[in-house]
Amino acid sequence: MKLYAIWRLLKETFVQWRQDRVPILAAALAYYMVFSLAPTLIIAVAVASFAIGKEAAQEQLAIQLQQFIGSEAAQSIQTLIRERYQPQSGLMATVVAIATLFFGATTVFAQLKVALNIIWGVTPKPERGFLNFLMARVLSVLMIIAIGFLLLVSLVFSSVLAGVSEWLDQWMDTPANVWRSTELLVSFIVVTLLFGAIYKILPDAKVSWADVWVGSTLTSILFTLGKWGISLYLGHSSVKSFYGAAGSFVVLLLWIFFTAQILLIGAEFTQVWANRYGTTIRPRRHAIHTGEGSWSHSKTFHSPSEPLEQQRKKRKRIVQLKKFIRRVEHSLHHQDDQV
Repeated sequence: MKLYAIWRLLKETFVQWRQDRVPILAAALAYYMVFSLAPTLIIAVAVASFAIGKEAAQEQLAIQLQQFIGSEAAQSIQTLIRERYQPQSGLMATVVAIATLFFGATTVFAQLKVALNIIWGVTPKPERGFLNFLMARVLSVLMIIAIGFLLLVSLVFSSVLAGVSEWLDQWMDTPANVWRSTELLVSFIVVTLLFGAIYKILPDAKVSWADVWVGSTLTSILFTLGKWGISLYLGHSSVKSFYGAAGSFVVLLLWIFFTAQILLIGAEFTQVWANRYGTTIRPRRHAIHTGEGSWSHSKTFHSPSEPLEQQRKKRKRIVQLKKFIRRVEHSLHHQDDQV
């Protein structure tokens, strides 16, 4: 791809980012994420615990959090989890606690779906109100299970990598940077898979896997670079000391806002890429185009008020009209030649 084409992609992504008011969407998403983060991770750890045990799952979660968001923010999240995860006595109390846990965990994914729908200019059909609510919660649960599965995969790979490194160290001196780079690569792949699943599954829009992988890969790159940048900023700023006892919470909130911003910027880029080089993003069968967001600026814009069959008939009439005009022009040229 030429440098000018890359510049146009980035420029259009920035334009759509500004028009869709992504910082406001990211701030709202960060608010929901603060309250949903602990229950989401508790359920994800519970899913992974079925295979590897509770202690191993919690230990792996701590390692992954430190790699992804730094030690300070990871400690804040672990504190939230310990405070929220208090076993309840009695059947009714347990049922209420589990229901509250699932509702809190699924809320952030439901709101993320709304944000992605706004960016991609789609919305569920209004007559399917309750079904849309139910489907959003089901998809959110599936996403949480996927997080638990990725946590399990990451743990298995880390265990295999540790065993291989110990075996190789008996025969040769392998630089520590090799294993560190391998772990970073695996973490990058896990994050890319997670972002790809979010873009593909959550929104009420059809997007091809080819476009999803392009967008999720760029999002992972931005996330990795941004993670290093915000760690550098927090390490040289007085944010935590300035807010006193609430300093850890503010640091966590900054991390969450940064993650939400990167995720939505990746969605904007995926939209622009799909419209220019891939398959144009379209509403699913149960959704309609709103005429807003990045989707309305695509190269195949259709009015949301027109039914799909009416759009097909209109395109067919246009094609027939063009053929008729060409026949008339050909006939006129033929008559001129005879004269």
